[in-house]
Amino acid sequence: MSWTIFIVSPLICGLIGWLTNRLAVKMLFRPKKPGRILGFTLHGVFPKRQKALAVNLGAMVEQELISQEDVSALIRDPSFQARFQIVADAYVERLINERLPASIPMAAMFLNDQVKGKVRDLVSEQLVRFIPKVLDIAAEELEDQLDVGEMVRKKVEEFSIDELEAVLESILKREFRFIEYLGGVLGAFIGLLQACVYWFWG
Repeated sequence: MSWTIFIVSPLICGLIGWLTNRLAVKMLFRPKKPGRILGFTLHGVFPKRQKALAVNLGAMVEQELISQEDVSALIRDPSFQARFQIVADAYVERLINERLPASIPMAAMFLNDQVKGKVRDLVSEQLVRFIPKVLDIAAEELEDQLDVGEMVRKKVEEFSIDELEAVLESILKREFRFIEYLGGVLGAFIGLLQACVYWFWG
């Protein structure tokens, strides 16, 4: 018996293992629509269970990643409110310097730097009091109205099969590759064991 069996057997079994696992990964998405072959209904796992996947994914996102309470806490966070204040102040500045004179040309005659400063300070003072209250109301409304899990569920359910496949492959690409390569490695190992059996006991 030739020693080449220790090369040929692992190569063939490794290739079979890799192809088998690659086919198994592809069959997760195909057939995209149910079809009958020899009396059996064939349908890809993910297309068949898209609704269940959507429900589970929505629940996972809400429980593990982001929830209504997380969004509400972000809005109530002082650092967020401070950034919001900066944006509001910048808008007021642009309103006084650009939009107001453009909308009311006569106002430009009276808007010297001193008047602009007083208007800016007055509006800014009111915003400091007003913004936290508005954001607090917005946070309460979000807690009542925003359902992150339901949003994710609806979005995933609305995916076409091609979109679902693209999303899942982008997320699980490395895992799918690992499964394929693992099939090749295990196949090669089994092929090596077979070669050893044939060599010593064949």
